[in-house]
Amino acid sequence: MQQDCFEFLNDSRILITGGTGSLGKKLTRVLLDTTTDSIVVVYSRDEFKQFQMRSLFSTDDQKRLRFFIGDVRDGARLKRAMAGVDYVIHAAAVKQVDTAEYNPGECIKTNVDGAQNVIDACLDTEVKGVVALSTDKACAPINLYGATKLVSDKLFCAANNIAGKHDIKFSVVRYGNVMGSRGSVIPFFMEKRKEGVLPITDEKMTRFNISLEEGAALVLYAMRHHLGGEIFIPKIPSYRILDVATAIAPECETTVVGIRPGEKLHEEMITSTDSLSTIDIGPYYAILPSVSFKYAEVDYLKHHDGTKVPEGFSYNSGDNNEWDTVETLREKIKEFVVPTL
Repeated sequence: MQQDCFEFLNDSRILITGGTGSLGKKLTRVLLDTTTDSIVVVYSRDEFKQFQMRSLFSTDDQKRLRFFIGDVRDGARLKRAMAGVDYVIHAAAVKQVDTAEYNPGECIKTNVDGAQNVIDACLDTEVKGVVALSTDKACAPINLYGATKLVSDKLFCAANNIAGKHDIKFSVVRYGNVMGSRGSVIPFFMEKRKEGVLPITDEKMTRFNISLEEGAALVLYAMRHHLGGEIFIPKIPSYRILDVATAIAPECETTVVGIRPGEKLHEEMITSTDSLSTIDIGPYYAILPSVSFKYAEVDYLKHHDGTKVPEGFSYNSGDNNEWDTVETLREKIKEFVVPTL
């Protein structure tokens, strides 16, 4: 990422909720490397993860880092943490599908109530820009995690309508599986290959594929270019789950264990109904807000130099026109996850 792309963040204070997660750590590294005199505030609830994260950064880097213990469920604590903050990246979530299915109330408290708390704290302070992280599972959701993230997306997009005279923009980024992130399939397969057998949910299963670097770039692109209310979606390849297994452990057998509760065979990021309000902006798509009191569709098209997608267009991992192969997957895993694969 080129430093001059993010000059608008120089001398700023940027807070990341869920900042000790995989993407939070990557964003912290990118922000320290590409901005001048900015301060990154890591807001999360686990003191040990903060201790571990702090150790990853040099003494000079730590001078520009602040670690704030807190939960997005705690609105007062969020407001205190946002004092003096210019930009917020909201990455905190309960995101394990099976955990959310078993603990629905807890998932709602974090993913929905926590989202509203972030919005309220931003509106009550001097925050200028907010980007919230979503997931492909929020598109036509069939599990509770996806449903809560869809609600969160709606809350952040609609927050622009209640900002009043406050000079603030809210938007969302939505993407698929992040290579090597905690709890994702690649580290799971890396561990299972020691046993000689990889469990496959369904041989026909596909997923979108994005690296941490690409995910971080999308977040910062949205922060720089949003008008407010857009859901930004990257154009990324899909992969077949069997190809991931072959790329990681071609010597291993596979066994089909069946799709887990709340899991899809293929993931979506744009439905055919979404196409009515989706524009193509080059490297990304943007779903425009269903209700906006500030801008019309023509304003978004002009601002992003975009074009409307065809009516009926959809973006599905099973129907994608760009695919990772066994060879490209192995190269990416070596580059982004396990250099010694």
